[in-house]
Amino acid sequence: MSAIIVTEPKFYNGQIVSFIGGEGVINNYRFESGNWEYWVQMSMGSEPQMGRVGYETMILLSELDIFTGK
Repeated sequence: MSAIIVTEPKFYNGQIVSFIGGEGVINNYRFESGNWEYWVQMSMGSEPQMGRVGYETMILLSELDIFTGK
């Protein structure tokens, strides 16, 4: 039998975070394959002149891809 050590997540729901390509808010997270993964809802910019095609974008990022500073 082997023990699995799970560390606490570095980020939490509702926290504003940055990543290469933008910024967003942590919507959910899970521990998967030895790493924390976060669902990040990207911030919407101003509405373009032609209108919006869809809703906000949600992306899945590894804890290593996220930081809190700008």
